[in-house]
Amino acid sequence: MKTQAALRPYDVVLVGGGIMSATLAMLLKHLEPDWTIAVFERLPEVGSEASAAWNNSGTGHAGLCEIDYTGELPDGSIDIGHALELNERFQQTRQFLGSLVEAGILGKPDTFINPVPHMTFVRGESDVNFLRRRHETLASHPLFGSMRFSADRKAIGEWAPLLTRERDAADAIAATHDVTGSDIDFGEITRQLFHHLRWKDVEIHRNCEVRGMRRNNDGTWQLRIDWNTGNDHITRKVDARFVFAGAGGWALKVLQKAGIPEAQGYGLLPVSGRFLRCDNPAVVERHEAKVYGRAPAGAPAISMPHLDTRVVDGKRALVFGPYAGANPRFLKHGSFFDAAAALRPHNVKPLAAMTKDNRELLWLLFGQLASTRKRKLAALRDFAPTADAADWKLITAGQRAQIVKADPVRGGVLEFGTEVVAAHDGSIAAVLGSSPGASTAPAILLEVLQRCFPRYQPYWQPRLRELIPTLGHSLVRDTRLARQTVARTAEVLNLNAPLPG
Repeated sequence: MKTQAALRPYDVVLVGGGIMSATLAMLLKHLEPDWTIAVFERLPEVGSEASAAWNNSGTGHAGLCEIDYTGELPDGSIDIGHALELNERFQQTRQFLGSLVEAGILGKPDTFINPVPHMTFVRGESDVNFLRRRHETLASHPLFGSMRFSADRKAIGEWAPLLTRERDAADAIAATHDVTGSDIDFGEITRQLFHHLRWKDVEIHRNCEVRGMRRNNDGTWQLRIDWNTGNDHITRKVDARFVFAGAGGWALKVLQKAGIPEAQGYGLLPVSGRFLRCDNPAVVERHEAKVYGRAPAGAPAISMPHLDTRVVDGKRALVFGPYAGANPRFLKHGSFFDAAAALRPHNVKPLAAMTKDNRELLWLLFGQLASTRKRKLAALRDFAPTADAADWKLITAGQRAQIVKADPVRGGVLEFGTEVVAAHDGSIAAVLGSSPGASTAPAILLEVLQRCFPRYQPYWQPRLRELIPTLGHSLVRDTRLARQTVARTAEVLNLNAPLPG
């Protein structure tokens, strides 16, 4: 191990070369072109962990197909508040991507986003009734105005033939279908953004890992970084005014190295994911949709079974899953000791309490490890009864790390979303959690900017609206603006236009 002189100080250091860091770097360079920014990525290439195309489902999460974003209230009405909020945040993503396409920063839309209808599929009279009422409530808002419902087998078969072919005629089934859905390659977006940022003097360092952090006397941060050059390891020190960890599960490690009190009580439940993948053109061409069903009882939202059309490098394929399992790594290319190494006196109690309250989930995760290929194919055939085992191969997807946090009543709770954790002085921040994650990256990182740079907000807002025109306006309340925004971004991104009425 060799120690070399410190690199120059930076205004901003981003830990992790995924979609979160790429989006934040893009926002900051747009707002403050003169700020110096450096990115440090553990792997040889950016966008290779959770952002990589085959490490996630590629769903542009907007609440169009994910049944768990709506719930039934005691009076039988449907609560769509979460779905509306999620859709509005995804509309910010569409505006952000559209602005970058128009500016020539991103390439042709079909290199990273493609129109793929989103569907929800259920079986059984109870769920059919729920889905009908869910559709009636959602479709009353323009953000979901293109959603159509049917319990007719023929209509569902026209939307997605694999769902109905040779299905038992006694099955009560129903589905919703929304043409405005999309499939996104977040790894490709990440690569294109960093390609542009290199020309804007953003330094991107690969094969390097943050090994330590400490506060300088002036309130800035000093990071100790190890470089793996192939032949040797080099250690350098880097100073930064602001540090952001957009490194998936690794972000907790960064916060723990920093030692900020705001990170106390946080732990992670790492969850692995696998999918069945089909590349047979004869099968792929018969299905064009992302079809989501209900997650097993006690399972996290990321375990919702879904049969998806994927478009990666211009080629179409199908995936079904996820088959979630227990895995102690925080990243796909992480360490077997990640979970153990992240234990601290302040998060042991929350993790223990979470374990006690989520035994069904933990049994499900460990049970998936022992699940045979036959059982995995049986789950697929619940969606596509005629699925042929010869057409499907098992692939390993990315690693997810769900948030566990201290709770004054229960001791510790498991969270299924994403959360920004920031120091009180705004000098360091991180994003913990997973889904919907990448789909709402601009909205998440706008929160980072608001919390960490509050005094800049009056000056930044006009420039941010150049990228996200509806910023500061509610698409939930302003239905006319909602219609205009969905139509406008569909045109720029070559997505399906919303249906009338």
